[in-house]
Amino acid sequence: MHHLLFGFLVLFSLIFPAGTNPGQCQEKPVKERIVSTFTGKVPREWGERVTGVKTRLNTDQKVIALTFDACGGPKRSGYHAKLIECLRSEKIPATLFISGRWMDANRERLKDLAKEPLFELQNHGLNHKPISVNGRSAYGIEGTKSVAEIFDEIEGNAIKIQTLTGRRPTYYRPGTAYSDEIGVKIANALGYDVVNFTVRGDMGATSLKNQVKQALLNARPSSIIVMHMNHPEGETAEGLMEAIPELKKRGFRFAKLSEYDLK
Repeated sequence: MHHLLFGFLVLFSLIFPAGTNPGQCQEKPVKERIVSTFTGKVPREWGERVTGVKTRLNTDQKVIALTFDACGGPKRSGYHAKLIECLRSEKIPATLFISGRWMDANRERLKDLAKEPLFELQNHGLNHKPISVNGRSAYGIEGTKSVAEIFDEIEGNAIKIQTLTGRRPTYYRPGTAYSDEIGVKIANALGYDVVNFTVRGDMGATSLKNQVKQALLNARPSSIIVMHMNHPEGETAEGLMEAIPELKKRGFRFAKLSEYDLK
């Protein structure tokens, strides 16, 4: 888990700069050091694939990573039970990116998902916001406005997940998947890989089942696919169930993100 080691080393360097003695000096909290390190830096990129964002598994094998966002918020905190049961019945591993808003509406379901070995729970932001140092928006959702707010959006949700499940996330996907490159560096400094996707599997849960199926069947080896588990009214589950047998027939298998290095 090289990203965990990297994150620890970055955090250690932020807390204990060169020449200090960790046992003798009392340093500022991590948030203050993150704020002082990154405030004033001007972003030059904005989007889903800015510098530092991971979008593929680092393998040539016929492997696909299914990831599902639980975005949360008004009309977005549903639970797609049929989708989850499909994954369980087919024994398909998946990575679930959970927002704080969705957790607030689904605490018991979250605890149940955390007990399922097929799934790993990862960080989708406390308030499902794009991460920006200056308040840029994506899909009509206003982003964070400062380094301090980025810290709260990422780390606040990580603490929430750890408190409810006993496990700390290691990957982070911004709300809407949009960020600037400064936000990515802040996430890295906190120990997280920022992970988006290769393929949009359900277009925010708006795709019909045949569209979901076709998106999955078009996926190439090492793809990370994003779909959604917070819209039970959508047809994501139906498309997935039709695609899985064909993908298996073609020799594909499925993996959680943590099973591979990312690129």
